[in-house]
Amino acid sequence: MSLLVWIIVFSLLGGVLSVLAASTLLLLPEPLRLRALPHLVSFAIGALLGAAFLALMPHALAAPGVEFHKFGLAVLLGLLGFFLLEKLVLWRHCHTEDCEAHAPNDPHRHKAAGTLILIGDGIHNMVDGVLIAAAFMTDVHLGVVTALAVAAHEIPQEVGDFAILLHSGFSRARALVYNVLSSLTTIIGALAAYAGLAGMQQVLPYVLSIAASSFIYIAVADLIPGLHSRPHFRDTVQQITLIGLGVLLIYTVHSTLH
Repeated sequence: MSLLVWIIVFSLLGGVLSVLAASTLLLLPEPLRLRALPHLVSFAIGALLGAAFLALMPHALAAPGVEFHKFGLAVLLGLLGFFLLEKLVLWRHCHTEDCEAHAPNDPHRHKAAGTLILIGDGIHNMVDGVLIAAAFMTDVHLGVVTALAVAAHEIPQEVGDFAILLHSGFSRARALVYNVLSSLTTIIGALAAYAGLAGMQQVLPYVLSIAASSFIYIAVADLIPGLHSRPHFRDTVQQITLIGLGVLLIYTVHSTLH
């Protein structure tokens, strides 16, 4: 299978298929869905951190000619850049059904919140596509691991996004169609990266550093704070266990493929 086909297939996995998986969760009774969502978030944290520290960063640092200080600077700038995007409300993740950023108390803003979700998701998914393509262009096995990490965090995010779109007045069918269309920007980002990064192997390690900073930022800034709302010992044990399982999945897949 050609490299381009790998990129397209796994970009679909990280984008469209995660939307469809999230939509099936909405078929569950609400109490069951609300209980399942925090567990998915915990697992996603582990997958993201595992992909960043066990796959993306080691591959980038192992590339010939990489300067460690420049690599560290790229990771730092990536973290600050994603923070800025989030502050500008261009990219914001929701993993609960009552996200204040997307569902303000003013009912006249609900519809605008739904539109903002779709715009933000489109930009975010395009960035995911760039990161998936860059990973595949470095190593096919690294691309698989990166796409799995993207899918792991996209599913709980999309569940929250679906809920907000429904709250904004979208029908279930319309919310699904618009979310699928938004997820297709993953393919656009992947194809743009494949064309733009061709023949630029010296740049790929620094693109991987941005991918790592993206995963770290999502896990630490967006996902982990939500776990603090469940501080009881039993909940903490569950969270740590599922985070560990997410890391273990990435470690196992990465080790097996290599």
